[in-house]
Amino acid sequence: MSISGKARIAGIVGWPVDHSLSPCLHGYWLDHYQIDGSYIPLAVPPADLRDALSALPKLGFVGANITVPHKEAALDIVDRVDPDAGRIGAVNMIVVLEDGSLEGRNTDGYGFIESLSFGTRLRVIKDKPVTILGAGGAARSIIVALQDYAVGSIRLINRTKERAERMSEEIGGDIDVVSWAQRAEALADSMLLVNTTTLGMSGQPSLEIELNDLPLSAIVNDIVYSPLETDLLAAARKRGNPVTDGLGMLLHQARPGFAAWFDRDPEVTEALRAHVLKKAGV
Repeated sequence: MSISGKARIAGIVGWPVDHSLSPCLHGYWLDHYQIDGSYIPLAVPPADLRDALSALPKLGFVGANITVPHKEAALDIVDRVDPDAGRIGAVNMIVVLEDGSLEGRNTDGYGFIESLSFGTRLRVIKDKPVTILGAGGAARSIIVALQDYAVGSIRLINRTKERAERMSEEIGGDIDVVSWAQRAEALADSMLLVNTTTLGMSGQPSLEIELNDLPLSAIVNDIVYSPLETDLLAAARKRGNPVTDGLGMLLHQARPGFAAWFDRDPEVTEALRAHVLKKAGV
């Protein structure tokens, strides 16, 4: 649909940003709900991030998503930071408030929990051990969300153990750091396995892990969506585990931003998934 001079404008700030699926995702919702608005990619080099974010209210933007490599840097630029973003140490969305100030939020953990709840019986992880592979930004947001959901101990496993130990100290709580060599053994009685590494992604080496000790009722999730079904998910599905792919997290993390900017809580539907997957070429 066409937009008017009163259109609400949001976008995504990254460097580079041409690979982002967010314009496709938000554009679908804007068309579907017939909203007078637009969502555009904003390629901003790191040296210009502060100036670019400061310009958002002056240019009439209602907000923006923040993607790599700006998520951590944006934390120190916005005027206010919500508790989740503060604990995670990164911002993935900004809301321009009525007074022109910028509030930084992080919806990655929300997107993760929502994606699991749509496809599985999420209550099985309450007060139960869970296992996270990887110690990057995605792992951090997922750990915080799982702590808020009140899971039991979190087993954090990374190829570089020292990085996992630093993350455990920074986040706090019941996090047990396990060596990469012990990743298969760590799955015993774990009710959730999440791969946040790039292993298994298209063009990357496969994730090598034995699932023999993982309970058959445990949920298995891979946050990548290219391919949509990784070798990990295929192996878990074959043995009978419930599985969720990485596209759900991408779709659901976008909902709070869209609701804040365009005053409409959007739905994640099969039609939306198909639209985004077509754009991604998956």
